[in-house]
Amino acid sequence: MEAVKGDRLLVHGRTVGRRDKVAEIVEVMGDAGTPPYRVRHENGHESVMAPGPDCVVRHRDPAAPR
Repeated sequence: MEAVKGDRLLVHGRTVGRRDKVAEIVEVMGDAGTPPYRVRHENGHESVMAPGPDCVVRHRDPAAPR
């Protein structure tokens, strides 16, 4: 898994009825884009995550404004 600042981390819900969660990657703490990542959740809370197999990186469109 590799990401850059500004990408989104999608965490799939693990049980029926749980929605997916999305967090913005605000800092890449590993080497060459690897975890752990400091992320900002939809509610504004920040945490450090080492994503598991239930997570997917959604890369930011390079043409999108920052």
